[in-house]
Amino acid sequence: MILTTTNNIEGFKITEYKGIVSGTSSEIKTKFSFKNDKNMEIIEDIMSEAKEQAFQKLQTNASKLKANAVVGISVDIETVSGSYFFVSVTGTAVSVA
Repeated sequence: MILTTTNNIEGFKITEYKGIVSGTSSEIKTKFSFKNDKNMEIIEDIMSEAKEQAFQKLQTNASKLKANAVVGISVDIETVSGSYFFVSVTGTAVSVA
């Protein structure tokens, strides 16, 4: 599946718009502060995992619509009360040829 933040894919033609799809990671609680490099590395790893979860769900939802690409993807990282966060991705599922 092709995933892109752009509204089109060079070398491909969008043949059908399937609909808006999204994916959200599980809510993650962090106890770490950004005060030292070790904690920053841990937080970066946790955020990368959350982003991967969100993109996997986005692809699953696009596949359910029989799409082979998602265009116009936006990524949003939300924090709640300073210690919980989640990643949400949204885009348009399309068929390309």
